[in-house]
Amino acid sequence: MRLRRGPSPGRDERGQPIPGPLVETPMPGCVVAPRAETPQVGGAEQQGRDTVIVGFTVYAPPRSDVLTTDQFRIRGEVCEVTGWPGDWGRSPFTGTSGPVQFAADRVTG
Repeated sequence: MRLRRGPSPGRDERGQPIPGPLVETPMPGCVVAPRAETPQVGGAEQQGRDTVIVGFTVYAPPRSDVLTTDQFRIRGEVCEVTGWPGDWGRSPFTGTSGPVQFAADRVTG
């Protein structure tokens, strides 16, 4: 589920834009994979640490509309898009369109 702010309804008493309403839009066909942080190989540091899931990598259908300001509800958690979404474009072998890939991290605080 994509969460995106709609247009601002105006400005507050200090002249700052008021955030628009949050609009939830289904995005069927997405594949979500956990993104992990792994310790450096070797030494006591590796032996004493476990892999920590730091977010998700999302593969959305071709030409999906994803902005850096969007949020996504993934497995019940609200996540922010981290960095620029990448469009895989067309495969030189098959001519079919590839996914739009982006990182999503949980919102905290």
